[in-house]
Amino acid sequence: MEEKQTEICACHKTKKRDEAEYKKLINRLNRIEGQIRGIKRMLENDAYCPDILVQAAAANAALNSFNKELLSNHIHTCVVNDIKEGKEEVIDELMDTLQKLMR
Repeated sequence: MEEKQTEICACHKTKKRDEAEYKKLINRLNRIEGQIRGIKRMLENDAYCPDILVQAAAANAALNSFNKELLSNHIHTCVVNDIKEGKEEVIDELMDTLQKLMR
């Protein structure tokens, strides 16, 4: 019998966010979630293609705005703290993240 092996990463990072940052990000995601549900309803109700596309573009812009906010928070907290602690590898991690965001 073949045994299935799984690896568990012990290097999983987390971040404890303050209440204000958490609420701001959650509110943005809730609005985006509402926009996506609205787009789904438009499709279900046979809305005109350009109308759906305009709403999808608005949802995409809202998600990009969320990403900018989260990235800014990350740079101002995690990245700054790691650099102060001499963990310069955080710069490579940041560059990898930026590359993924710019695809």
